[in-house]
Amino acid sequence: MVGGVEMLRNRLSIGDKVFYIIDYIFVALVAIVALYPFIFIFSASVSNSAALGRGEVWLLPRGFNTDAYEIVLEDKAVWSSYGNTIWYVVVGTAINMVLTTFTAYPLSRKNFSGRNKVMMFIAFTMFFSGGLVPSYLLVKKLGLIDTRWAIVIPAGISTWNLIIMRTFFESIPQSLHEAATIDGCSELRIMTRIFLPLSLPVLSVMVLFYAVAHWNSYFSALVYLNDQKLYPLQMHLRKILIQYNQNEMLQELTQGRDVVGQSVRYATIIVSTVPILLIYPFLQRYFVKGVMVGAIKG
Repeated sequence: MVGGVEMLRNRLSIGDKVFYIIDYIFVALVAIVALYPFIFIFSASVSNSAALGRGEVWLLPRGFNTDAYEIVLEDKAVWSSYGNTIWYVVVGTAINMVLTTFTAYPLSRKNFSGRNKVMMFIAFTMFFSGGLVPSYLLVKKLGLIDTRWAIVIPAGISTWNLIIMRTFFESIPQSLHEAATIDGCSELRIMTRIFLPLSLPVLSVMVLFYAVAHWNSYFSALVYLNDQKLYPLQMHLRKILIQYNQNEMLQELTQGRDVVGQSVRYATIIVSTVPILLIYPFLQRYFVKGVMVGAIKG
């Protein structure tokens, strides 16, 4: 194997070698640009407040200090918003997957009458919407204001994700559907026993897309929720960021400890980001395969 790599390197022209060198440098720079904010935020969250205040933290922590995490984790509102976010992610993603799957499957069947017209109306919503005020009035009319359902029901289906799943269903050989139909299977049985098991890559990607969207969502809560007990984690993070500038929350939480507002802010960002980062590696193998289904057919 090593000998084969050496032979390949010897066969490369000078232009190819220059291209690969530039390519590696570019990828390294992109990786640095992508990773540096995470490294800096973590370093700032565990650094000494004095060093952070003097602007001495650039890459590595200065004076290890975990008081910011103690303050964040002792805040009952953080745990309450964590629980709310987990509920929104689990229930919201379940609703998303059921609605998206049961909509994408019939639209992928060529014998479904009027499917092109339905897809045209669905695609229309990607470019035009009723606006914020009509959406709010509709949610209010349905009696969903200040309830958990106001966060998950209006975002029931993503048009883009629906198109991706429909495209994947269309790529599954039609002969499987025909054989199951001859054997007397219903459409529901065909979808659950044949199509869904073959669609694990795209299903995993859809779960990841929807879950991340719910985890990071705050605008729906900002519009539809007045009760702070229902706030998701991102709304609490937003509250910390705003109140840090007003210096109100810091006076309430720090209680004289060696912590400045930046440390609490950075610690909150880490606490809110780590869970979704821990889940991603388990779905990565499906993500790489499924993310291209919108461009590959057959």
